[in-house]
Amino acid sequence: MSDLIELRDRMRAFTDERDWAKFHDPKSLVLALVGEVGELAELFQWLPADQAVERVGTDPLRRRVGEELADVLAYLVRLADVLDIDLAEVARAKLADSALRFPAHDVRGEAPEKG
Repeated sequence: MSDLIELRDRMRAFTDERDWAKFHDPKSLVLALVGEVGELAELFQWLPADQAVERVGTDPLRRRVGEELADVLAYLVRLADVLDIDLAEVARAKLADSALRFPAHDVRGEAPEKG
């Protein structure tokens, strides 16, 4: 069993135990996800880009970033579950498509153009 499936099942049980499924419509989950991404972004807002990895390497920032990443993942997994989308499957398909669209020998070291 994959970690995503285990996480999905644990979140489903957590939600069911609290009778919260009625609050987990797609719109509400997307808004919660966006809110959590905003909280994550806030932690990086004023960090110099060239120092971000180093600064996130130590607490308390490391702990806070981990907490916000966990919140983002939780809402994303829950949204996929509510919409009956196999997140691991679509992520693998997206990566395979990106590999075809952006062959390493053509784009190595260069940001791809938006298109």
